[in-house]
Amino acid sequence: MNIETLIHEKNIKLTTARKAILEILLQWDKPLSYEDIKDQLAMDKATFYRNITKFEEENIISSFESNDKKRYFEIQKIKHSHFICSVCSNIECIHEKLDFNLQGYQVDNIIIKGICPNCLK
Repeated sequence: MNIETLIHEKNIKLTTARKAILEILLQWDKPLSYEDIKDQLAMDKATFYRNITKFEEENIISSFESNDKKRYFEIQKIKHSHFICSVCSNIECIHEKLDFNLQGYQVDNIIIKGICPNCLK
């Protein structure tokens, strides 16, 4: 995925801060919180969240809140679900299609909470 193309398609300005955030999110295959990436960014928290809000408005990223009350962000490549462990708070992306028959609803994201295999041992 090319950051410049992605930003250009959404018709928003590519700033140094926006590019830095997207580069970090693209490096990982899992959702990240601000706390996960703040040391890699040369910007304050307000600048980070201002840009994140713009990315969410433009459907570039998606986010959700976890058990630890932190907000997690990821590039919105394909819609998928997440599993959050109630013991260790590990977050895993679930790419298998979870088929819920909810007549009249459009489901965009499903968050499943439970205990991961590592914590069950």
